[in-house]
Amino acid sequence: MIKIQFCGAARTVTGSQHLIEVNGQRILLDCGMYQGRRAEANQRNRTFPFDPRSINALVLSHAHIDHSGNIPNLVKQGYDGEILCTYATRDLCSAMLMDSAHIQESDAEYVNKHKLKKGEPPVEPLYTQPDALYALDFFSSIGYDRPRQIVPGVTVTLRDAGHMLGSAFIILDIEDFEDKRHRRLVFSGDLGRAGMPILRDPYTVDGCDALIMESTYGNRLHPPFEDETRALERIIADTFKRGGKVLIPAFAVGRTQQIVLTLHQLARNGDLPDIPVYVDSPLAIDVTNIYRMHPECFDDEIMAFINSGGSRIDPFGFQRLHYTRMVEESKQLNFLQGSAIIIAASGMAEAGRILHHLKNNIEDPRTTVLIVGWQAEHTLGRRLVDRAPEVRIFGEPYNNRAHCEVLNGFSGHADRDGLIAWVDAMQRRPKNIYLVHGEVEPATALAENLKTRFGVNASVPEWKQTVTL
Repeated sequence: MIKIQFCGAARTVTGSQHLIEVNGQRILLDCGMYQGRRAEANQRNRTFPFDPRSINALVLSHAHIDHSGNIPNLVKQGYDGEILCTYATRDLCSAMLMDSAHIQESDAEYVNKHKLKKGEPPVEPLYTQPDALYALDFFSSIGYDRPRQIVPGVTVTLRDAGHMLGSAFIILDIEDFEDKRHRRLVFSGDLGRAGMPILRDPYTVDGCDALIMESTYGNRLHPPFEDETRALERIIADTFKRGGKVLIPAFAVGRTQQIVLTLHQLARNGDLPDIPVYVDSPLAIDVTNIYRMHPECFDDEIMAFINSGGSRIDPFGFQRLHYTRMVEESKQLNFLQGSAIIIAASGMAEAGRILHHLKNNIEDPRTTVLIVGWQAEHTLGRRLVDRAPEVRIFGEPYNNRAHCEVLNGFSGHADRDGLIAWVDAMQRRPKNIYLVHGEVEPATALAENLKTRFGVNASVPEWKQTVTL
């Protein structure tokens, strides 16, 4: 008998965690950080729906914080097994988990200053940098398509999901000792889009008995990437004419590199105004260096671009591009005269240096805030997308006079048709599909679509719900 408990990313897009129980063993798929309202997020991240000491193995689909960000806390609370992932995912986590720990420490320090004034007890960070460093000792990397037994009766295989560097969907081939049956369970992780630059298209799987699949854009279609490139060119040109700045809240992993490559290509083709570009994110700088270390994940298009100039071209570097690591360099951007493009984390504008740039420019009507990624509910990024007339930054109110543009075509997630096509490619379609990593509306719409097209049992599980295969 196989049990699945949906411990995170159920009817929401954050905090991916799914617990598999079979043969007296417990396997955790992902251990992501929940993001949303601060009090709720703090409670959910600190309290697991299971005893971390009871987990026998953890398999990580990719390095994004909503999939990996609570690993140090899991280890801190007693998990001592392997953390299996691809080589690129391990390298990315070495940078991202340390950065996440730094944010936890900084947030706690900020809150405690106010608590001290009120005579209230201090709060503890979710985890610290030493906690993150210790957790990295438990990582064990395996290559794509290299099956490995992780607990008795269960073999894992990772296949390229095309979502971000090192991303994988997870295949569990299970010999159920109790039912004396072989069954295959697949967890999609986050599925990428076909035809996007940098990464290979998502691989497929020949079939499975049950599928846990993401549904982020389960009811939406993305515009063609080429159209979004033209739209990006237009937005920059319009802002340049106004003398304003283009502020791009971008995830340090994946989205920043994608935007930089696109700007590089526009500049090389003479389609970019004479405007400086700044990547103001130490984490993005570290991650970009990790990208350079893993060309085995690149697609043919970017390899052709790299080799197109007689000598190898750096896809993530060009003449007008400046990487600003030091705080002093970042502060100098506040004094820039004229137009500039500033790319900074975090992607949902909840933390990081983008907050300082928004604070200094949000009330200037010449400014453009360019949203290029998914914005969860209750985040500053979502409020900007919703054109809220007033937003709070660092606890202070600001009039939102900036232009806000949204380009969903840069998304690293498959859209509705991409998700359906991925299931359609299976020769043996699953009897049960559990849709996760999506808000209720897109997940429900996708479930109905899958039922109609394939006659499968597609459902949208609730948080902490358990199903039996």
